[in-house]
Amino acid sequence: MIAWIEGELAARELGRVVLAVGGMGFEIAVPLSTYELLPDAGHPARLLTHLHVREDELALFGFATADEKRVFETAIGVSGIGPKLALLLLSTLPVPRLVEAVRGGDLATLTRVPGVGRKTAERLVVELRDRFADMAFGETGPPAAAGATPAGRREEGAVKALVALGFPRGRAGEAVRAAAGEASDAEVEELVRRALGALNG
Repeated sequence: MIAWIEGELAARELGRVVLAVGGMGFEIAVPLSTYELLPDAGHPARLLTHLHVREDELALFGFATADEKRVFETAIGVSGIGPKLALLLLSTLPVPRLVEAVRGGDLATLTRVPGVGRKTAERLVVELRDRFADMAFGETGPPAAAGATPAGRREEGAVKALVALGFPRGRAGEAVRAAAGEASDAEVEELVRRALGALNG
């Protein structure tokens, strides 16, 4: 399997990047937590990767840290949790909070993730609690970090992320503006998390 890919970041969009390596471009799906740590296009970057194989598709998923990758690979082992929903888990909740919610059976936190209802949250707790209990988390090691993003771009990026998660643009915009008012220096990932808390509250 492909453990990691390092190359020039040819494209950087919410949820998707392209790494140019040896004359080829690898399209890689990434969670918001990883997206926020990547540099602008044209700079070198390195991602830990998971190759998801289906009968009709090969898809690459990339992560800034080993913790993110382990949580993703463990989550997709749960019945009914596919790669897209696993990415939403990581995009909505930081790894420590997600792991804590599973270990503690915190269904209220888990159901804040778009697409995760009570039954799915219960299944996550039942199937992942013991697996997470045996894992040590806290490893970092992200790719080259991007500099601070201008406020307007951060807010627009957060709105686009919420729209991609299924929220109407109007509601998403209001929630992001409120989040930005509470934390003016917050990056896209934090704005999305704060806005999700308000939208799902």
